Amino acid sequence: MRAVHISTLDGPEAIELVDLPDPSAEGLVTIAVKAAGVAFPELLQTRGLYQMKPDLPFVPGAEVSGIVESAPEGSGLSAGDRVAALPLLGGFAEKVQARPDLTFALPDEVSFEEGASFLFNYATAYFALLERGGLAQGETVLVHGAAGGIGTASIQVAKAFGAGRVIAVVSTEEKGEVARAAGADEVVLADGFKDTVGKSVDIVVDPVGGDRFTDSLRTLREHGRLLVIGFTAGSIPEVKVNRLLLNNVAVLGVGWGAYAMSRPGHVGTEWEAMLPHLRSGALRPIVGAVHPLAEASAALQSLEGRTVTGKVVLTP
Repeated sequence: MRAVHISTLDGPEAIELVDLPDPSAEGLVTIAVKAAGVAFPELLQTRGLYQMKPDLPFVPGAEVSGIVESAPEGSGLSAGDRVAALPLLGGFAEKVQARPDLTFALPDEVSFEEGASFLFNYATAYFALLERGGLAQGETVLVHGAAGGIGTASIQVAKAFGAGRVIAVVSTEEKGEVARAAGADEVVLADGFKDTVGKSVDIVVDPVGGDRFTDSLRTLREHGRLLVIGFTAGSIPEVKVNRLLLNNVAVLGVGWGAYAMSRPGHVGTEWEAMLPHLRSGALRPIVGAVHPLAEASAALQSLEGRTVTGKVVLTP
């Protein structure tokens, strides 16, 4: 099979397309990959900067959709099933294996590209908003990086699970259109967002970090929560905790991967909670650029340049 190799830690330009044997481990679901999601962790892996550091060389790719070729007895899956899965590694290939508890039947109304764009972003958004943030009916949610994969997922999850108002923060008007398409009620530009929004927010979803962190705290009402998901801006902000004390607000870390992967069955619980909304179209991934497997380097570089909207996908 063809697969993408990270064989050095010299960045996305250095990855290679290679021929490898088909995977054949026992007890796993074997999937013919139709689409693979591309995410920021894979970009970090090309430089050895992600917390998961496999031995070199390795095939990246944590999220796929495809067709089951074989499945363990008792898994509930059969050859020919359409699935979305989290192999965690190995997805940038024509075939991959995944644990049965991280492989889910994909509804017919969801495309393979959408299926490869769902699990990581939407489970992260669900964990952030519902499990960590305690989203209540009618609350106002502000989403940074609202045109990206996590951002568009957070907009849709917030709306599907009862938010009364979702404010999207974007860097350009073009990205604002993507956020509106995802369902945002309002769109504001990152420059000066605090003054536009005022102190009107119950939950801030922040996968960006950087300089806007303190201004995000200033938008929170009493008992507001700021959810720290990532740092795509590059810098990790610091908080003066007197701001939390004086305004009775909270900053909450959202480490979905570490939490969910150490609790077998947890991802399945999140999948079941979101499945009715996936079927209805209330949760519908915004697929951005679709690249062939041979263009994996360009796909990763587009993340680094922050030029992408929605989810970047590879197709073997």
